[in-house]
Amino acid sequence: MTTITPNALCFGDEFPASGVPCLVQVEGHGLTVTFVSDPAERRSESVPFSGLTVSAGGLDHDQLVVKWAGPKGERTLYLKNADMIRAFRQAAPDHLNAPFERAAERVRQVRHRHRMIWSIIGGTILAVVLGLWFGADLLVELAVDRIPVEWEQKLGESAYRDFLSHQEVVKEGLGVTAVEEMAHRLTEQIPNNPYKFEVTVVKSDVVNAFALPGGYVVVFTGLMKKAESGEEVAGVLGHELNHVLQRHGLNRIVKQLGLVAVVSIVLGDQQGLVGLMKQLGVELLTLKFGREQETEADLTGLQLLHRAKIDPSGMITFFQRLSEKDEGRTEWLSTHPMSRTRAERLKAELAAMPKKTPEPFTFDWAKVRGSLGVQPVVDP
Repeated sequence: MTTITPNALCFGDEFPASGVPCLVQVEGHGLTVTFVSDPAERRSESVPFSGLTVSAGGLDHDQLVVKWAGPKGERTLYLKNADMIRAFRQAAPDHLNAPFERAAERVRQVRHRHRMIWSIIGGTILAVVLGLWFGADLLVELAVDRIPVEWEQKLGESAYRDFLSHQEVVKEGLGVTAVEEMAHRLTEQIPNNPYKFEVTVVKSDVVNAFALPGGYVVVFTGLMKKAESGEEVAGVLGHELNHVLQRHGLNRIVKQLGLVAVVSIVLGDQQGLVGLMKQLGVELLTLKFGREQETEADLTGLQLLHRAKIDPSGMITFFQRLSEKDEGRTEWLSTHPMSRTRAERLKAELAAMPKKTPEPFTFDWAKVRGSLGVQPVVDP
């Protein structure tokens, strides 16, 4: 027996409640409906156009509903095949045109509504994604605020100790004494300071200094050799201390953990993230701060220098000199981008501050540099 593929579903009193599949064919006189639920008893029914009524129906009102009076009661046929509906409409007589048009209009309305609904759903999803994207910084800030300083210190200390184990630490001498005095002058001017800052001098020709979450700061001797005054080093130190105070390093590492981890912190699941953060601790040594974070560390660092009565202009002159002479090649500047605009912003900030008479350091900076191997410049 030839296999036929149904293209519609028919309901009637003698059929199951779920209906029976059928094959609908458009003839010159009307429709021929072949019921294919039972191949052994396959039968066809011919219905003239004059006995048909049409309307839109189905669950989404996107199907053509055809009704007629059959041998055992009313028959209801649901057509969804577009080609079948098109052929039916082309062959139908004039009296079915109006019902067809109403059905077609109903289908168009439903499809338009569906497009509107999906547009709203798509727009909502897009809005949520964009909201998460642009609100990510806010989520990160909320997450950082929920992390206790004690955990931040453990994270920073782990990376700090690991770094120092591979370096030559300078434990005594004029350079160490000078840095300790700078750090003391600065940190005693920090109100409600939650950190116990630990500043270490490392022997290296790299012109650099960096700070880790929790208050751990490293100053390289290359930076001290390059600086022409203690105030210049203090400017860099003030900048780095404020990366800690503003929790910039913790902010960057939380952002690297990803949105799921950030949301977990916000919702209170902090404990499980401590181990993961420790695994990422080594990445703290290569963190790149954003432009806004660098600007914030600049301005708050300048304010800290001012409160400590350390000449803030040293911070600006040191950055300018490195930027001009080394043409951006200095490692410190490669991780802390300097620009004329940034320098001008610092100058404007300094000009707006109340005038204070700076208090000099107790050390002789020329002797400090000499102890580090810098030969004094002899005037001709």
